[in-house]
Amino acid sequence: MKAHFHTKLAAAAVAAGTLFGAHAVSAAETIKVGVLHSLSGTMAISETTLKDAMLMLIEQQNAKGGLLGKKLEPVVVDPASNWPLFAEKARELIAGQKVAAVFGCWTSVSRKSVLPVFEELNSILFYPVQYEGEESQRNVFYTGAAPNQQAIPAVDYLRDVEGVKRWVLAGTDYVYPRTTNKILEQYLKDSGVPAEDIMINYTPFGHSDWQTIVAEIKKFGSAGKKTAVVSTINGDANVPFYKELANQGIKAEDIPVVAFSVGEEELAGIDTGPLVGHLAAWNYFMSVDAPENAAFIKDWQAFTKNDKRVSNDPMEAHYIGFNMWVKAVEVAGTTDPDKVIDALIGVTVPNLTGGYSAMMPNHHITKPVLIGEIQDNGQFDVVWKTPGLVPGDAWSDFLPDSKPLIADWRKPMSCGNFNTATGKCGGKGS
Repeated sequence: MKAHFHTKLAAAAVAAGTLFGAHAVSAAETIKVGVLHSLSGTMAISETTLKDAMLMLIEQQNAKGGLLGKKLEPVVVDPASNWPLFAEKARELIAGQKVAAVFGCWTSVSRKSVLPVFEELNSILFYPVQYEGEESQRNVFYTGAAPNQQAIPAVDYLRDVEGVKRWVLAGTDYVYPRTTNKILEQYLKDSGVPAEDIMINYTPFGHSDWQTIVAEIKKFGSAGKKTAVVSTINGDANVPFYKELANQGIKAEDIPVVAFSVGEEELAGIDTGPLVGHLAAWNYFMSVDAPENAAFIKDWQAFTKNDKRVSNDPMEAHYIGFNMWVKAVEVAGTTDPDKVIDALIGVTVPNLTGGYSAMMPNHHITKPVLIGEIQDNGQFDVVWKTPGLVPGDAWSDFLPDSKPLIADWRKPMSCGNFNTATGKCGGKGS
């Protein structure tokens, strides 16, 4: 009886080993790709779309034969708009699931939360959202806009084309608006704008009572000089903000608002009436007339089985970043992070506006900058764009401490914040 039991145990162990072996083989036959976007909580409205976009891109790549002869396998987690949870989920993807790269994060605070994890475990993050700059990490590739690819050109447009002389810098109270406005304030002063012609205001996430602030903006704009609002207001606070502008009779032609965080996804499903005529600055709009864009929108709406689904700028950033990663892996012949990080620099892929974007040594990309006017159908009419592509600047030329810094991850420099004045690398890159 005892011997029979041991025989059964041994047989079970062999079967388990066989099963485990089969599982190990099947795991080795796929390349796992991490998707780290909030599918619940306050950021889900913006980030769920990026998760869907990644699933489409992975499915398309698999239809082309996968990568290095293997299928790509998406691994989706939900950090639930909880900034510390982003770090926990990143660790789960890298250490637990052994993903080859991660595509994710939206807010700067979520990105800052995961940085130490990517450094410690030496993985790769593609970050697809416009941000405040002042960072260049070896393990991160920034496919969204730096301030010189969105905020600075938007101010140039308002000043040179619209004749704006007075400036309201209105933002949500967190790192991205504060740092961006610090850069813009210095840029405006350097351009000869006096301090009394700059008004700066911050409000908490989800701010809803705009009556007093809009009254102050209206008063500020009544000094006889053309006034504009440069808005880094994020999320659902935008809806009551624009409504209050309309309530107080402020029209786009009187005091235009140029927004950096209002895109097609944010306009879908809300009353766009109060926003018509106001502006947004991005590197991509769904309305761009380019064959690549038409094909992308067609594929997107087919994938989601919804011909009303919109595309937006961060989706294009994931499209660019994913195709760059695929190309770099093919060049490197492996998903080994060190080899792929090196191979990514210099990679060029099509963007959706009809050109090509390149990954630069500072881990930022080249992008066109577009100004769009909001239409009543929730789309944008492109009213201005840069003549060519703008290279992303990791360190702003308009902040004294950042001006001498450059980022170059090529050997032998391999530094995210090299000080050209002292000739020294400052450390990790942020």
